[in-house]
Amino acid sequence: MSLPTFDVKTTAKEVAATFPEQIKGKTVLVTGTSLKSIGFTTVQAFAKDAGLLIITGRSAEKLKDTEAALKTEFPGANIRLLVLDLASRASVRKAAAEVNAYPEPLHIIIHNAADVIGPFKLNEDNLDSQFSSNHVSPFLFTKLLATKLLASSTPSFAPRVVFVSSSAHSFGAIDWDTLAKPDEAKHTPMGAYAQSKIANILTAKELTKRSGGRIQSFSLHPGSIVTSEAPINVATLQSIGIYTPDGKPNTADYSFVTREQGAATSVAAAIDPRIEGKGGAYLSCAVLADDQVSEFAADPANAERLWTVTEDLLGEKFTF
Repeated sequence: MSLPTFDVKTTAKEVAATFPEQIKGKTVLVTGTSLKSIGFTTVQAFAKDAGLLIITGRSAEKLKDTEAALKTEFPGANIRLLVLDLASRASVRKAAAEVNAYPEPLHIIIHNAADVIGPFKLNEDNLDSQFSSNHVSPFLFTKLLATKLLASSTPSFAPRVVFVSSSAHSFGAIDWDTLAKPDEAKHTPMGAYAQSKIANILTAKELTKRSGGRIQSFSLHPGSIVTSEAPINVATLQSIGIYTPDGKPNTADYSFVTREQGAATSVAAAIDPRIEGKGGAYLSCAVLADDQVSEFAADPANAERLWTVTEDLLGEKFTF
């Protein structure tokens, strides 16, 4: 039987239903799973068949709301809650230690959570908050879990790490001079966001390369999605015309997809066997789309440089 061709209208549950055997028995960890997010529709797609579904977020109470919604739809789902605040390296280390202590293996990580697009702000490590939460913390979390990921490998299975990037990566480039020393005078909300999303693409490439393909890592654009966004986020999107002055999506100039359609690309990146061995690739509309990657984000020299810079920011090496 021929497999379907996915497109912009494909939903996350349709992708999951196409490849149930790729999910059964697997431990899947997804960051940022609050109820009105694309992360929630991502975990919805895995809940029916996953051996263990790990849902993460900053708030234990919101995680309980997500768990309750999933259990209502999938009473038999095996769900575990994990508090993870990407704004705090201490929280990242604590969460990783919890996962490493689980008796179950770890097969798939989907880095879905992201900081809001907003004004210049430093985090507790004196780094740009978007760059730190969207790149440095996911990099650290993956590093701390790499041994557990690799332990799940079999002759027919390579663990996958998925980074939810954005087509907005093409709006900028990485300013290497300001990564360790952020400069408010050079900051723009969309520029900072684009920089962090470029980092997602480059990390997927370099993670696959440095692991020798033993970890297959992918990045993706989920599509333009209307969610319950923070006022700061909405204001930024208004300033560049993606939202109208009255705070509504600008459907005249932009195409939007539903959360279910947007999450399809995350699920495809995590389980579609047709992309096995193509780690480092970028997906959009649930299919390979390397032709949509900017020249800067496609450059392997930039991927190598970012890896080294990130290790320097953390003060520790990510080795295999």
